[in-house]
Amino acid sequence: MNERASTDEGLRPLAIACGDPAGVGPAVSIAAALDLARDGDRVRLFGARAQLEPLLGAAPEHAQIEVHDVGAVSPACVRGHAPSAEGGAAALRALDAAVDAVLGGACRGLVTAPVSKSAIQLGGTRFIGQTEHLAERAGLPHDGVTMMFLGPRLKVALATTHLRLRDVPDAVTPARVGRAIRHLAEALVRLGAPSGARLVVSGLNPHAGEDGLFGDEEPRVIGKAISWARTLEPFASGRIELLGPVGAETALRDAKARRVAGVVAMFHDQATIASKLLDWGTAVNVTWGLPYVRTSVDHGVAWDAAARGDADPDGMIAAARLAQLLTRSVSTGDVP
Repeated sequence: MNERASTDEGLRPLAIACGDPAGVGPAVSIAAALDLARDGDRVRLFGARAQLEPLLGAAPEHAQIEVHDVGAVSPACVRGHAPSAEGGAAALRALDAAVDAVLGGACRGLVTAPVSKSAIQLGGTRFIGQTEHLAERAGLPHDGVTMMFLGPRLKVALATTHLRLRDVPDAVTPARVGRAIRHLAEALVRLGAPSGARLVVSGLNPHAGEDGLFGDEEPRVIGKAISWARTLEPFASGRIELLGPVGAETALRDAKARRVAGVVAMFHDQATIASKLLDWGTAVNVTWGLPYVRTSVDHGVAWDAAARGDADPDGMIAAARLAQLLTRSVSTGDVP
């Protein structure tokens, strides 16, 4: 146990929702829980006890790991490695039970394994993503929170999330862009970005509209949000420098070259393609704006890896470690 962990014995456990039982979620959740337990941290796993406990084995770290049973799933569901109503319902039960524990104060933060949107909808629940579901559970609108992917080479926040591409231009509003700017700035400060670090906002259109040749969203919408954000901290004091709008390819290239600390992207794939190319396996999906810390892996259920039994736990371990760091900073008042 390291020195920092030994000071955290009074912390409530981190909640880990183990995702779809037919995907890689249970295996990577166990790996993340064991990694935290070896550091002296406490973990509560939310999933099917009969599936999780054999995966835990009998290592001494298990004294730090609790299992909250959300109901059994059939062997056929687990072995199916495909979307099913049973698997989707089980994944949603685990997610909601973990949220209940965090909102009720029993756990200090939430780490989520991947779920299948189609499986949950097969189970009879309209579901467009964990980010939006968690916002609803916290009594917030979908656009009241920000989806981020925080990795070692790219830290990117999304102004919009799970939308058809044809719906994106109308969804890019000053309020949504401004919210993403503000939340990413908060995250950069919490993660110890140096004074004077630069945050850049991408355009929506190619080359940020090319002076109106390809659209007017940059001056009409995105520029308005940037002007508003510059009146807020940490921009008004110069703690973080705010730039943009610039072409997305320029913004992301500057992030790769470490000329900027973070990028606000306008839509899902504008952010995630770059994140997965630059930081695959190490980026963490963070929902900023919830009343608690929530992190997740940056990949899906990976039915094929689950079927082969070779799930890579690195992304889930990274998500758990970031949740650990952020919840410790909240509890102690320290900036990581």
